Amino acid sequence: MKKLKTIGIILTVLLIIGSTQAQTNKIDTSKSKITWTGKKITGEHQGTINFKEGHLVMKNNMLTGGKFVVDMTSMVNTDQTGKSKLNLEGHLKSDDFFGTQNFPTSTLTFKNIEGKGNGIYGITADLTIKGITKPVKFDLMVKDDSATAKLTIDRTKYDIKYRSGSYFEDLGDKTIYNDFELDISLKM
Repeated sequence: MKKLKTIGIILTVLLIIGSTQAQTNKIDTSKSKITWTGKKITGEHQGTINFKEGHLVMKNNMLTGGKFVVDMTSMVNTDQTGKSKLNLEGHLKSDDFFGTQNFPTSTLTFKNIEGKGNGIYGITADLTIKGITKPVKFDLMVKDDSATAKLTIDRTKYDIKYRSGSYFEDLGDKTIYNDFELDISLKM
């Protein structure tokens, strides 16, 4: 009987210790997605980019970390068809924009996480695009086995200056705004 109590106590302690360990929750790359929007004076374009891999780290049901790798070669335009679609996709992958031949991936690594309540976290992360790393801030909402976030990124911080009104004069209606938006949906 004494042995059974000892085994029971040991199992209880192991369960308690196990429940306080951090859990790495890998994202399902086939169900997680990034939708991008780029704007210019005469309109906007939208598309998607796929995740290569990624995970969120949880401890005691609280977000404590995360890292994501994005396959920049998977970038597609979803608001056009035919030759216009192919031309825009090729241009976005060129050195004028994301240079995917030399920089096939981008990464986002969480550096600081602040709980705001109701599953919302204020995130400070390092975003690396074209080999250039800069901090970004955004809110991430985590609920059950999913998470969502919206980011606004200034492309010029990553040496993407093509038709930027901040760097070139007299572009007129050919100006492309510096900020682009990312709408992120994660599924674990």
